[in-house]
Formats: sequence, structure tokens, C-alpha cells
Amino acid sequence: MRSKYKNYLNKDHNFDKSTMLGIICLIIVIAGVFGWLYEFIFYYFNSGMTTFYYRGGNFLPWINIYAIGAVIIYFLTYKKRKNPFYVFIISALSTGILEYIAGYFMEHIMQVKCWDYSKEILSFGNIDGYVCLRSVLIFGLSALLLIYLIVPLCFYLAKKMKKKHFLILSYTLCAIFLFDELYNLIFAKLLSLPRASTIYKKLGFKYLYFN
Repeated sequence: MRSKYKNYLNKDHNFDKSTMLGIICLIIVIAGVFGWLYEFIFYYFNSGMTTFYYRGGNFLPWINIYAIGAVIIYFLTYKKRKNPFYVFIISALSTGILEYIAGYFMEHIMQVKCWDYSKEILSFGNIDGYVCLRSVLIFGLSALLLIYLIVPLCFYLAKKMKKKHFLILSYTLCAIFLFDELYNLIFAKLLSLPRASTIYKKLGFKYLYFN
């Protein structure tokens, strides 16, 4: 196992385009679920350990900005994976910029504010409520988990599974999560269909809103 891990660090793995796309699909799914779990747990502590909030606007436990961030991190840092410090710094900076842009866009263009660090615990160094020191540090640490655990696992699956089975698994999982996202973001509004948040609130799930 140790020799295989050294091989991952020292040798570039040249997968064909379809397999590489399958790997990216798995990263998208895993990162989005990881982000949902992180926020589910964090906002429980943020509430004083009194309330669990359902985060994100989908039926499935997945948050898109974490998936986007993970893909960005992969392309920016994979070639430099021998240097964990580089991975951490570049990931923290790039995801901090992504978070600020996304927060600003959502508030000023879409008229919705999904997070506000100025109203949360551990919010030192927050900038306009969109980004704070804690968030970029968490993203930097999460990038280490991505590059040194999740990506090698995805590579391992791509090599050990039959290509057809791997592609069916990765493409199908990603398609399900992305369809859920598109339904709640676009189709529900265009077709006047109920969004996940509407249904879940009727079922008693609690959502967190910022003014």
C-alpha cells in the first residue's frame, strides 16, 4: 500500500479522457456531500447545539460550491501534490476567492444570502460576511484530504474496476446529483414545481436564512 501511495505522488497517471471525466464526476459527488456534512455539523454547533439545519437547496445532501471548489483545487494543485504546503496555500486562496465571488453574486444579483460569517461563531477576519479566516483554513485543510485521500481513492477505483462499470457508476452518480441541482435551481422555477426546500419545510426540516 505504501509503495502504491508513493507511486501516486511520484508518477503522473495518464487516464483516457472518459475515465478522467469519470474521476472528476466522483470528485464532484464526494466533495458536494462532504460540504453538506460539514455545514450540517457546523451549524449545529453554531446554533448552540440546539438545532440541526438542512443546508443547501437540493433533495440530496449535496452543496454545489464545494464541488466547484474541489474541481478547481484538483486542477490547480494536482501537479504540485508533492508539496502539501503549496496545496494548502493555493487551495485556501483560490477557494476563498471563489467563496467571496459566489457570496457577492448571490446577494447582489440573485438577491439571496446563503451564509453570513459576520453572524456566525469563529468569524475572525470576515470580509463583508462572505469569507473569513476560519472558512479558508477549513478549505485548505479539506484540500489536503482531497488531494491525499479522495483523489488517490478515485484513481484506485478507476484502475481496479472494469472501465465500463466505473464509468456507469461515476457518470450515473454525478448525473443524479446534477439533475437534482438543475431541478431545484432552474426547472422548478420555470415549470412552477415545488422545490426541495418547500417540501422539506412541510416535513418539518429546519432551514437557515440570513437577512
